[in-house]
Amino acid sequence: MSKFAETNEKIAEKVVEAYKKIEDGVVEGYKKMETGVVEGFNKVNDKIIENVFSKDGETVEESKKRLSGDK
Repeated sequence: MSKFAETNEKIAEKVVEAYKKIEDGVVEGYKKMETGVVEGFNKVNDKIIENVFSKDGETVEESKKRLSGDK
């Protein structure tokens, strides 16, 4: 393999490596954001069920079960 081809291959490997690090960082950031949004939604949802739909003495989980129709 020529010196030029070897150098070109090394550059290509470094570019791919850098791209992979960027990709991993973006995916990790997205997953953290997604988890935060879902957890926030669940907290709000639980508060709404607790304040609006729960009967006296009923837990949030019992209310969810009753509202979903599961017995």
